[in-house]
Formats: sequence, C-alpha cells, structure tokens
Amino acid sequence: GVLRTSGNVEIQAIGAGAINQAIKAIAIARGFVAPSGIDLAFVPAFQEISINNEERTAIKLIVGPRKKRS
Repeated sequence: GVLRTSGNVEIQAIGAGAINQAIKAIAIARGFVAPSGIDLAFVPAFQEISINNEERTAIKLIVGPRKKRS
C-alpha cells in the first residue's frame, strides 16, 4: 500500500464525524500493519481548504511509522 511505499499518508477530514471515522480507520490500520513490525502513529494539524469557493478549516492527520527512540 501507500504507507509501505511512500512512508507517510495524509488524511483530511472536515467535521466531528469525519474526524472520528478517520481516527478509527487509523486504529484499524495500526492493527493491520502491526504483525509486519510497523507501529503507526499520527500527527494532527489544522489546514485551510477551499470548497465551492468557501474557506473551511480541516484537520489533516499525517500517518506514518513511529520512529524508534535510541
């Protein structure tokens, strides 16, 4: 998948329901890739986007493998 080839995935969500579903999807994906040794983590960020010429604030979730601490 995209995560294995590029290293990171970005998810954009607008609204509480969409953000909730996106975080649930990350939790499911974390369980899916864990057996192959990948520990997923995400960083949330605000992002301004334009929909039908109207500015909206979205949440961007940057998902990728957790870096090992030394």
